[in-house]
This record gives sequence, C-alpha cells and structure tokens, in this order.
Amino acid sequence: MDARAWDERYAASELVWSAAPNQFVAAELADLPPGRALDLAAGEGRNAIWLARRGWTVTAVDFSRVGLDKGRTLAGDTPVRWVCADATRWDEPAAYDLVVLAYLQLAAEERRPAVRAAWASLAPGGTFLLVAHDSTNLAEGTGGPQDPAVLMTAEDVLGDLTDPAGGGAAADVEVVRAERVARRVTGEPTGQPAGDERGHGEEPARTAYDCLVRLVKRS
Repeated sequence: MDARAWDERYAASELVWSAAPNQFVAAELADLPPGRALDLAAGEGRNAIWLARRGWTVTAVDFSRVGLDKGRTLAGDTPVRWVCADATRWDEPAAYDLVVLAYLQLAAEERRPAVRAAWASLAPGGTFLLVAHDSTNLAEGTGGPQDPAVLMTAEDVLGDLTDPAGGGAAADVEVVRAERVARRVTGEPTGQPAGDERGHGEEPARTAYDCLVRLVKRS
C-alpha cells in the first residue's frame, strides 16, 4: 500500500486508530526517563503525542501527509516534530534515545530496511521497541492484516538486524524482550482506554497476537 492509499484511508474517518497510545508502547516505555524519541511510521501520531506529553522530545515520521495533519490536530499545543518521509528510507543516524516502530506491516524485503533504519537512528544506550501483528495471528487470533507476507515474528525482526558480514546478530544488540504477546480486542469505539485499533463491531472480546521486540543498543 502506498502513501496515496493511506492518505485516502486517513481521510475517510475521524480516527483510524485510537487517540490513546498502544497498550504495549505505554506499558514498556512508561518508566523510561525522557530524552529524544523517534516514532517511525507514526500514522496519526498517538504514540508520539503520548511520549511528548511525558516530556520526550519527539519526531513523528510517516509517509502520509493526511495522517500527520491529523496528528498535528490531535496534538494541539503538545510539541512534536512532524516529518513526511518513508520509513524504509529514513536516514538520521545515532540521533535518538528511543525509537518506536508500531504496526508497520511490510513484506520482509521492505520491513528489513525500515528496521535497520530505526536501529541506526538510535544513539548508544538507546531503546528500540517494535510491536506488530504476529504471524500466528492469522490462524490463531483476530483482526489484523490477512496477508501472511506482511506479518512477522520476533525472530524475523531479530533476523533483520543480522550482521550481513558476519552472519550473526549485530554485536551491539542487547535483547530485553523478543516474544509473542496477547492483546484483547473488544468492540469498544476508538478513543477508549484500551488504546488499540478499532474493535470488531458487536463481536465479543477476542484475543489478537502481536510480536514485541524490545532491544537496547550497547555503547
């Protein structure tokens, strides 16, 4: 899906995603001391705005201008640097203490450069957090993309950071978490405290499966 398609999707509704941060972003990052943060593929900016309101200096990047414009409106007076750019071509090395990559669902050949660009954007000691629809969600969970090519596992993400020269994991990667996590999905409308994607109509609450990867870049 290209930027124009996402512009159309964002323009078609008040909010595609929740105004609240993703639950895993909030849980994993609530205790981190504020610094410089990058929200790569930020969409409407819910995670970027949450970080900025917690004292972070935030850059929100997305290739949809419509999504970013909605983020500016949602942010109000909260200061966020909004940048229209493609996550797979991002190039701002060693500039951030935190990089968030939430639900950027791309096939492996496109995902890999985005993950590597996110990692390269981290300063030594910085935290990398990726949350995405897990490959097992298609058969075992609910919602999310129905194309298996754009789903992933934590192991896939770690593989994206494999050292192409040595064939092993990059020497500067410290793995804090790399696993499948469960997420309850309800019929609650956007903006409810659950803080995730729109529910599935009047269906009862069900379980979706995401992959969560939290890393630290060694000094």
